[in-house]
Amino acid sequence: MDNAHTIAERYIAAWNERDAAARRAQVAGLFTLDANYRDPMMQGAGHTGIDSMIAAAQAHFPGHVFSLHGTPQGHHDVLRFSWRLAAPGGQDVAFGTDVAHVSDDGRLASVAGFLDDTAPA
Repeated sequence: MDNAHTIAERYIAAWNERDAAARRAQVAGLFTLDANYRDPMMQGAGHTGIDSMIAAAQAHFPGHVFSLHGTPQGHHDVLRFSWRLAAPGGQDVAFGTDVAHVSDDGRLASVAGFLDDTAPA
């Protein structure tokens, strides 16, 4: 998979997009219609469910920013990348790794999120 980094960057950008209409457009361009996302704390399905889930995470962590952590890796139709979540001011509060299945059209069909660590509050 030659575009692992590009897909991961687009994914992080969707999680950081605060404008609802722009975020919905990013989700539609990034995920298949029947895509699903699951992590230990939340899940969403389809464009509406995934967009709503991201909006809920943003409401729970106001002003926080996701960024890539390390180098995304992909092979065949599987993508793996790590991320971190930083509070306003830059202090990391969580780290995770997501594993995604990429459809034939290059969009994400499913994402399984894992929390690697959380920083002390």
